[in-house]
Amino acid sequence: MNRWMGFAALALGAGLSSAAAETMEERGEYLVQGPAGCGNCHTPLGPEGPVAAQDLAGRLVEKIDAFTAIAPNITPAGRVADWSDAELARAIREGIRPDGSVIGPPMPFTFYRGLSDGDLSAIVAYLRTVPAVEMDPGESVYNIPLPPAYGPPVETVADVPRGVTEEYGAYLAGPVAHCMECHTPFGPQGPMVETDLGRGGFEFHGPWGVSVAPNLTSHADGLAEYSDDEIATMVTQAKRPDGSMMLPPMPYGYLARMTADDLSAIILYLRSLPPLPDKS
Repeated sequence: MNRWMGFAALALGAGLSSAAAETMEERGEYLVQGPAGCGNCHTPLGPEGPVAAQDLAGRLVEKIDAFTAIAPNITPAGRVADWSDAELARAIREGIRPDGSVIGPPMPFTFYRGLSDGDLSAIVAYLRTVPAVEMDPGESVYNIPLPPAYGPPVETVADVPRGVTEEYGAYLAGPVAHCMECHTPFGPQGPMVETDLGRGGFEFHGPWGVSVAPNLTSHADGLAEYSDDEIATMVTQAKRPDGSMMLPPMPYGYLARMTADDLSAIILYLRSLPPLPDKS
């Protein structure tokens, strides 16, 4: 098995049998270490995948002509230690730091703005409890202009009722796991969610080489020919029906920790996406 995929296989068994979170911190842990997959960008990578001893301590995420994106240390030893809970929550959901500066891509603010108040509070509560890791991954550099904000201030977002429903699946695949951010083509203003939602085609660069986000719509170019079980295996084990392994940066190991109901809700939602052919 590819070393990058081992993390997914190890996490699968425990994740699908997890009980529903009962406390705020437990809900936050489930989201951060499960479907939200925060460590997929914020945890350094070694030859075996994410480095557990440096969980959430930050790393270089993407280096292209437009920018060098470095995910910061979000443990209690990082810069967020001096931020209030409200400031940290605003940075996560709106991309605005306490000093008013804007966080750049690839943080998926198109969708994070839809995080519910309850889940956002749970994420912040959990981040306050993680082990502090003394590490400075550096600062991002952007050669493109960043917007003054990603939209108007978010006042409140209601919780979405949990269950195997399209509504909850859309919430998980959007604001929580931001699947639709990576699997939607980008235009000058970011992901083209109004016209090309889930169409795929975005390129990712990393130690694995170049990977392209596939089409997630109900078109034949997307998921139409796959069974629910096959989609579940691809999402959580990085394995296609023909046995070939898929590439990062899909956070397979984190998605493998989802409950069976949450995974089913996401698949139900993906089945509802209007069919779009691959972007030519």
